[in-house]
Amino acid sequence: MMKTAFLFPGQGAQFVGMGKDVAEGFGAGKAIFDRANQVLGFDIAKICFEGPADTLNTTTISQPAIFTVSAAILEIFRTGEKTKNITAEITAGLSMGEYTSLYAAGLISFEDGLKLVKKRGEAMQAAADKTKGGMVAIIGLDEEKTKALCAEAGQGELLEGVNFNCPGQIAISGTKPACERAEKLAEKYGAMKAIRLEVAGAFHTSMMSSAADALSQALGLTVIKDPTQPKVIANITADYYTSANQVRQSLAKQLVQPIYWRKCVERLIADGVDTFYEIGPGKVLTGLMKRIHRRANIINVSSAAAINEL
Repeated sequence: MMKTAFLFPGQGAQFVGMGKDVAEGFGAGKAIFDRANQVLGFDIAKICFEGPADTLNTTTISQPAIFTVSAAILEIFRTGEKTKNITAEITAGLSMGEYTSLYAAGLISFEDGLKLVKKRGEAMQAAADKTKGGMVAIIGLDEEKTKALCAEAGQGELLEGVNFNCPGQIAISGTKPACERAEKLAEKYGAMKAIRLEVAGAFHTSMMSSAADALSQALGLTVIKDPTQPKVIANITADYYTSANQVRQSLAKQLVQPIYWRKCVERLIADGVDTFYEIGPGKVLTGLMKRIHRRANIINVSSAAAINEL
């Protein structure tokens, strides 16, 4: 039997204006923003709708903002007359999007999910301020050549592949000097381009260990249900969660270990998923899906117009 999966984007999908049409066009969407404002204690809706971009793009704001917009669209999806019968056997999210996937699967509440991503963003920013790292997207290299590039550019400093998003797109992470050397050396290894990512630090490496410790404490105090249906796949293993404790451990490890999004999608396809819905701002996962599996049936649900077309 063929299956459906709901996918949720992570940090980097944000843009000024996201969610505004959803909140203005649907009462269910506005209600989610109102709840988010109460939980966070500030007007996340105003920042999503009006910016400024410098504020929205910070690690501490972008993560709860994306979670809120994704949850708002999901709520409209679940309650709309034309879409409420569309359900998923599996949910998945890219990096921070994994929290939204856990919420969508009923493993955590909206309020707890939002508090966790807020804490996650704050902890990552604090770790970044202490460690001074960066990230670079390497376009056009396979894993072996990317590893060789990191070895040369690292010069003994931390530099490693951390985001294996799709064929020909791998993000590397490490110290700022190592990242700068990698940008210059990438062409030597045959890369089409190297793009410095506008992130606060060396995410998904040991430089985030203090953030992982802080997040682990918050996770330990959060109510998380044992997985049943739909299944939720973990970024760091490309395997399904089987217990609440495993969720807690994986989410903490996610900050210091690589993200295997390509393997997650390939696992879902191998397990019979033939229809994917990207639910949340932007079209990042839709683009990655086309690179992973050209003929994949992925439906982007990122706006009021997209919802109305379903």
